Amino acid sequence: MAKHIRVLTVKFDLPISYKEIPMFRGAVLKSMGDHANLLYHNHTGEDTFRYAYPLIQYKRLNGKAAITCVEEGADVIGQFFSEMSNTIIIGKREAKCEVGRIQPSRMLVQTWEGLFQYHLLRWLPLNAKNYHIYQMTEDENERKALLENILKANLLSMLKGLDIHLESELVVSITQLSEPYIIYHKNVGMMAFNAKFTSNLSIPNNLGIGKNVSIGCGIVCQERKRDTEKESETEKES
Repeated sequence: MAKHIRVLTVKFDLPISYKEIPMFRGAVLKSMGDHANLLYHNHTGEDTFRYAYPLIQYKRLNGKAAITCVEEGADVIGQFFSEMSNTIIIGKREAKCEVGRIQPSRMLVQTWEGLFQYHLLRWLPLNAKNYHIYQMTEDENERKALLENILKANLLSMLKGLDIHLESELVVSITQLSEPYIIYHKNVGMMAFNAKFTSNLSIPNNLGIGKNVSIGCGIVCQERKRDTEKESETEKES
């Protein structure tokens, strides 16, 4: 069943690097203290988590800090606005945190007869199991087919998290793929890709798919409305 999805992207006049996205997330949480809404951090207890699709996602868009709020996430972003200060601490540096632009949108998410073209930035498709399969697969066409199946599964997982059930088959085809590169989270290296793909699914801009979407990975944007970053297709960690 198709569904209209609300997305609110808040862009700040705050330049950050990719490595600083988790620090930006931490600064946002610190500004609200212990009473931050669950959707800001997805922790239900000291060692337990909300495993559903993240509805508040921290990102780097056009070189600056941003927060993308999805559905209920858009309803609770006011908590941060009411408690934010003019400066925040990112790592060891103090930085001004001023809102540059707020972009609200509402899109009907469903499959269509035609295809949409998308960019996908800092995508982390491989877990321990399929990383081994990927490394053991030497044929490039087989590797591409493997990644397309993972991409399709990532999209279906996102749809499930947003309570969207498709009435027709999801079609996905990767049209361009960067060389893999390594990004780090908590000192663990992970293989990332940038890609272009086509799909019959309408996807709101700046939503994340795959792993680590809450901290700026797997950002999807329509090719004609790309807003992820003015950087090369082989973006490296910076």
